[in-house]
Amino acid sequence: MIKKQSIAPKIRCAIYTRKSTDDGLEMEFNTLDAQREACEAYIASQRSEGWTTIPDRYDDGGFSGGNLKRPGLKRLLTDVEAGIIDTIIVYKIDRLTRSLMDFSKLVDIFERHNTTFVSVTQQFSTTTSMGRLTLNMLLSFAQFEREISAERIRDKIAASRKRGLWMGGVPPLGYDVKDRKLIINKTEADLVRHIFKRYIQIGSTTTMTQELAKAGHKTKSWTTKTGRVREGKPIHKGALMRILNNRTYIGEAVHKEKSYPGAHDAIIDQVDWDRVQSIMATNAPKRASRTRAQTPSPLRGILRCGICGCAMTPTHTRKRGRIYRYYTCQNAAKRGHVNCPIKNVSAKEMEGIVQGQLQTLIQAPEMVARIWKLAKSHDKDISERDITEALQSLEPIWQELFPGEQNRLMELLVDRVVITLDEIELHLRGEGLDTLARDLNMKEAA
Repeated sequence: MIKKQSIAPKIRCAIYTRKSTDDGLEMEFNTLDAQREACEAYIASQRSEGWTTIPDRYDDGGFSGGNLKRPGLKRLLTDVEAGIIDTIIVYKIDRLTRSLMDFSKLVDIFERHNTTFVSVTQQFSTTTSMGRLTLNMLLSFAQFEREISAERIRDKIAASRKRGLWMGGVPPLGYDVKDRKLIINKTEADLVRHIFKRYIQIGSTTTMTQELAKAGHKTKSWTTKTGRVREGKPIHKGALMRILNNRTYIGEAVHKEKSYPGAHDAIIDQVDWDRVQSIMATNAPKRASRTRAQTPSPLRGILRCGICGCAMTPTHTRKRGRIYRYYTCQNAAKRGHVNCPIKNVSAKEMEGIVQGQLQTLIQAPEMVARIWKLAKSHDKDISERDITEALQSLEPIWQELFPGEQNRLMELLVDRVVITLDEIELHLRGEGLDTLARDLNMKEAA
């Protein structure tokens, strides 16, 4: 009797590689290649068990392991959920993640889709309960190390700021940076003094902004360490307010809302600083009241009823001294509300939903790739990572913008919003994305 030789089932192995910085990635054989080579050798040693390498590459060069926002990892997880990966191979565990919480999420995803995980240099696997325990312990130490390093960096920055040193970023208008110290730029310093003096005279940021724009004045132009020139932009109201509130101009260094004596010379004297702060404090209640009364309707001309096909125009009612804003279907307004099942919607709620969808949409991987492609037509040196980081910073920046600035950004990007009883469709402007792509890699200088 001849025994049939058993054939090991085929195990499809995906190799994931990562490097925190993009240094050396331009080399013909870089760190990612070295990680992949080690993983391929391990898979080859398991060939008798049916292990085979998936040809697709899942590489993340220049991405931190502190979060899961990595394009290569997202593609890997997509393929895991599609059921085309049986085992994930990494050189070391921290290549996959340095966060214990994120690791738990990944293991949960792997288990739901019957995918195992192997670290070739540490001989750890999630195929056993002991392996998972050991991995959790190792990840705990990796996360502890990362948090300690972050604390050291924060402490170093805080100590340097207390000594009045400049810790990087866009220099304020009026200063250049030399040996981690701010040095007065005479031409720009004269402009800063003019801004403070003129504001004391007129007390209006709107008029001041108009005058600066008419004179052609711009925010700080500077050159990065890599030699990239960041051109200044017209000084809008938000940039003007940051200038008028910047304590750097009175010789102070600020860290986490605490001020310390700076290692640089002041541009503005204390008397002018106090007068400007007094004027702004007086204007604040008036400005807040005027803003509420004149709040623009950002969805005017954009929002449409998906059932009637009509525009939805802004309306409002006043009850007990409070104003309630709505967007009303024109069909309902002209022929009665019984003619439209939507009738009207809360303006505040609808604007919030659209703003949230807009932020989510432009951070989607396919949109990042599209914006990056557009941006490269204006700056061939810009990387996908630059665009990704800039888009990720939009959400906190959005919260700092004045309502009018939020509206202008939404009008720039959104072509129309169609609302039905079941869903809201958001359509973007192609030319708006092009404008966003040109400006994303330019940090706002003040």
